[in-house]
Amino acid sequence: MKATASTRADGAPPYATMADPHRPDFANVTRRLLVLFALVAGLAAACGLTYSVAWQNGIDNLRSNAGARVARTTNALKSTLERYESLPYLLAEHPIVQDVLVDPSPANVARANLYLEDLNRHARATVTYIIPTNGYCVAASNWQGPGSFIGAGYQFRPYFLDAMKGGVGRFFGIGTISQAPGYYISQPVRRAGKIVGVAVVKLDLEWFQGADASEPLVVTDDHGVVFLSSMPAWKYHTIRPLTGQVADSIYQARQYAQQPIAPLPMTIERTLEGNAQIVRIGGGRYAPRYLVSRRGMGEPDWHLITMSPVSPVDADARNATIATGFGYVSLVLLAFYWRMRRARVREVMRSRALLQKAYAELNRRVAERTADLSQANERLHSEVVERTRAEQELRDAHDELIQASKLAALGQMAAGITHELNQPLAALRGFSDNTRVFLERGDHASARDNLEAIAALTERMGKITNQLKLFVGRARPRSARAPVVRALRNVVALLQKRLQGVELAFTLRDTQTQVQGEPAALDLADDHPELIAHCDDLRLEQVLINLLGNALDATAGVVQPRIVIAIEAGDKDLAISVDDNGPGIAEDVLPRLFEPFFTTKEMGQGLGLGLAISSSIARDCGGSLVARTAPDGGASFVLTLRRARASASPTPDPLTTVSRTG
Repeated sequence: MKATASTRADGAPPYATMADPHRPDFANVTRRLLVLFALVAGLAAACGLTYSVAWQNGIDNLRSNAGARVARTTNALKSTLERYESLPYLLAEHPIVQDVLVDPSPANVARANLYLEDLNRHARATVTYIIPTNGYCVAASNWQGPGSFIGAGYQFRPYFLDAMKGGVGRFFGIGTISQAPGYYISQPVRRAGKIVGVAVVKLDLEWFQGADASEPLVVTDDHGVVFLSSMPAWKYHTIRPLTGQVADSIYQARQYAQQPIAPLPMTIERTLEGNAQIVRIGGGRYAPRYLVSRRGMGEPDWHLITMSPVSPVDADARNATIATGFGYVSLVLLAFYWRMRRARVREVMRSRALLQKAYAELNRRVAERTADLSQANERLHSEVVERTRAEQELRDAHDELIQASKLAALGQMAAGITHELNQPLAALRGFSDNTRVFLERGDHASARDNLEAIAALTERMGKITNQLKLFVGRARPRSARAPVVRALRNVVALLQKRLQGVELAFTLRDTQTQVQGEPAALDLADDHPELIAHCDDLRLEQVLINLLGNALDATAGVVQPRIVIAIEAGDKDLAISVDDNGPGIAEDVLPRLFEPFFTTKEMGQGLGLGLAISSSIARDCGGSLVARTAPDGGASFVLTLRRARASASPTPDPLTTVSRTG
């Protein structure tokens, strides 16, 4: 039979349909185009992801460094301002200052000028001066200089108006006489309960502009006006538009010497989480960009702003993207070379396959015979290695636990001594300052009382260090007794200065005699010998100082601070609660409140050991210390101790002779 035109005799396809070796394979071309498109898309995705991650990491590092820098600079500025905060108060209490305001005779004015000049030289302030109620300066430390403040009128200055209202005046502005910017702190001067004038201290803060000028740094007032800046061209500009009323008040107070206050040419490009922003200062697309970090100072109401240039982050992100692109192309070329080489090796291996078939079969059979032995050997070796590694990790963990326990004990001793001696040291400083004033006044009786108080506080500090040694060794007497009311009286005496302006109330409820009704007021003058707790008296005062100090910190920003200390006496227990009207305790903070080194305060204001030590003292005395949210808001700490029955007369109170005149 003959083959037809469409079918070959052997059944193969007709010659007209056979593949042409020179004809392009459209399937292969399509596949290669798809691979090329995928490679280009992968390159774009890798470069985009690299740029995004590198830029974000750079911004995170920049924010971290900027946050550390703004915190460091804010603390430096606040410490400088706080160092001079009490100087106007001490100046207002001095008899020479009060005499010249009551009787501005030439003799009193001359004596006040000499005193202010000497005080200003020792305090290293810029100018110290006194203003009567009429607003015209009567005495100043620069009374001999050509730019003396004597006779100048300051009725319009806010710090004068605030002090005349009985408050503390704080103000930054350009001087009307010296034309030099400065920070003013004022205090009212009282004689017989009546305000007779104002004491003012002026500080020069221009040094702050170059303290850390590695990157732009500005300080703005409560209206957003830049008054301190490491960039001189930015001074007396505002970071936000001023209302007409605010601009008029600045002009009337002559705060910036009638200088025009123009907005800083700042455009916000992006807002990041955590109130950080990326801004562009200046016009045009090539204007520099900065990462802005802000931090408020609290009192005064200033804001410190750091501006970190973003250009290094952009450059690093571009370099990382370029490196990623070159790496990606290199990997693609390497993969292509590896694929070609693998194809050549596969062709060589295919030609040798028939020759090695018999050899491979033999090897397979040998491998099957030896596989079990090899696997068993590998398992045994793995078990030996794992056991050796586990033993080494156990020894390392044991050594680390020993070292950690040593370091923890050492850290608790050092931190505990520092924390617990702060209050007696502060009291010693206050008594010593009062003693010097009493000696200058010739009040030897009050000075003698203060010296006796200093001796009592010194003895108390020695007892604190001895008790801390017992705290570390966990060996404490459990039979000690402490009068609770006397301990409260001593704590109030130690914290007397911090309690000024705070409403402090004491209540007592004895469940044995007072079953129902409101608790009665507690008089600290009465020792109440029936209120005795099983605890060392010094350690009880240590806990109460911590609780009352934390309550004072919590009510620092409250308009009408109030602290209530209540004693509820039961048959076997005494519960002492310290309640405040502060912001309270957050739910996520409450479980960790008594952990060592955990604190919600700012850096430099606490170690996070006070409540941990207090809780440990309560447990060692057979009691407990708990924290909760008060029903009316604020925080409430309840210290529960075992009640002891009154026996012999209690030990003398080491602070009964402390002078209350300080």
